[in-house]
Amino acid sequence: MLDKDSLDEISRRVIGAAIEVHRHLGPGLLESAYESCLVFELKHLGLRLEQQKPLPVIYKDVKLDCGYRLDLVVEDEIIIEIKAVEKLLPIHEAQLLSYLRIAKKRVGLLMNFHVPVLKNGLKRIVNDFPDRATNDPQCG
Repeated sequence: MLDKDSLDEISRRVIGAAIEVHRHLGPGLLESAYESCLVFELKHLGLRLEQQKPLPVIYKDVKLDCGYRLDLVVEDEIIIEIKAVEKLLPIHEAQLLSYLRIAKKRVGLLMNFHVPVLKNGLKRIVNDFPDRATNDPQCG
């Protein structure tokens, strides 16, 4: 399990790669196009990743395949959820937080590529992040 500084550094590298993709493609494409290009950039950076990773739900000690898939998991630590929507909604944040809890991961990056400037489409969600002053899972 990585410490806070390592998680922050990987997050910065992932965000830099996403900005590079957005700079070249701009808004208006399908999520799958952004995902493929981001995979290319992250591999170029030497980061380990899994694409479309199945996420089973454990309910009352039974593992259920409910069809959930994580867009990307980087370095087995950070979940990336890619969107191409007019605007991010609270349900998108709730979805990523649920994924973090089910997968037992601490950091998620919600990326909406359907914006003029990518930094306006980024949201970092944390779940039980190390060295936090509060227990609120949405802080950070």
